[in-house]
Amino acid sequence: MTSSGEGSRDPRRLPEFFIVGHPKSGTTALWEALRSNPGIFMPEVKEPVFFATELPRQAHRYVAPATLDEYLALFEGAAPGQRTGEASASYLWSRAAAGGIAALQPDARIIAILREPASFLHSFHLQMVQSHNESEKDFGRALALEDERRAGRRLPARSSWPQLLLYSEQVRYVEQLRRYHERFGREQVLVLIYDDFRKDNPGTVREVLRFLDVAGDGPVEIGHANPSVRLRSQRLDEALNAVSMGTGPAAGVLKSAVKAVVPQGLRRTALRTAQRRLVHGEVPPPDELLMGEIRRKYRAEVEALAEYLGRDVVRLWGYDGLA
Repeated sequence: MTSSGEGSRDPRRLPEFFIVGHPKSGTTALWEALRSNPGIFMPEVKEPVFFATELPRQAHRYVAPATLDEYLALFEGAAPGQRTGEASASYLWSRAAAGGIAALQPDARIIAILREPASFLHSFHLQMVQSHNESEKDFGRALALEDERRAGRRLPARSSWPQLLLYSEQVRYVEQLRRYHERFGREQVLVLIYDDFRKDNPGTVREVLRFLDVAGDGPVEIGHANPSVRLRSQRLDEALNAVSMGTGPAAGVLKSAVKAVVPQGLRRTALRTAQRRLVHGEVPPPDELLMGEIRRKYRAEVEALAEYLGRDVVRLWGYDGLA
């Protein structure tokens, strides 16, 4: 792997590895584990989404870096000898990201995590509702809206990234991996399976560290990061954020008063506590009939992935027993 700034096209500190997705497949937990390693620097900002140029720079509660200078500023805090990287779970979905990364950093190493399609889509839909990109809370109805939305109809008025609501676009695993293999070669791309990560968190993290040529002999701590939740009310969630963070019309006078006397970290802690008690609910089990339909729909994709990777994910994910 190219050392920071040596032999690179840009003299500034560049990211050397990328966790490219998928979302709801362990990317946040892996990001947390890697950034705790002293040999690695990853920005505080997860999901810079700089190379997913299909997505607007401003989304719900988040503004992505708009220029290369803003993006590279994220890595200025890296110490000499640290590997630099970032995690943007939309990069695997994006048709532009692989080419953009390769143009800036052709020696980059890429880490992708794949999850069984039905469980992935179920969790991803919950995330889209939680992030206010999706207004249809019923999973089955949201999937059924795809044709309408592809034609530009039935799109949520407040969705920042409506492109992500074409759910079938997320499950083109072979096509997505091929974009990275074509630009970086297979030796620079590590493909992980979510089930392996769940089964052995520390072992998977050590595999990633070996891939990055970073020492990883110490203990590996894995938290339960970014769990799926059911959002009871988007309006209440929005109001809590406005008041807590001092933004938006709901904040009013608190915009100056609260922000002046309460540190941002405490405001975020209070927000999470209020969300957990008032807004977030337990995730109900998915409809097994619907999940079966989704698995039958994507069986061919899973079979193609098994052949492409040389691993029997058909059996691992239970697709060999589908009627």
